[in-house]
Amino acid sequence: MKQDKVQVTLTKSLIGATPKQKATAESLGLKKVGDSCLHAAGPVLDGKVKVLHHLVCVQNEK
Repeated sequence: MKQDKVQVTLTKSLIGATPKQKATAESLGLKKVGDSCLHAAGPVLDGKVKVLHHLVCVQNEK
């Protein structure tokens, strides 16, 4: 079974974000605006993206 990959990109600054949002961004490997990482799609990633939905852009990789 092939696991789907998702690219998560930080599109807005973490200045003014809550400590929980900053910690979530760092756990995804996002530190600066424009940083992006590939992650396996799943419920854990869905929860992290939900916390940062206004700061990140999510794209499916093929």
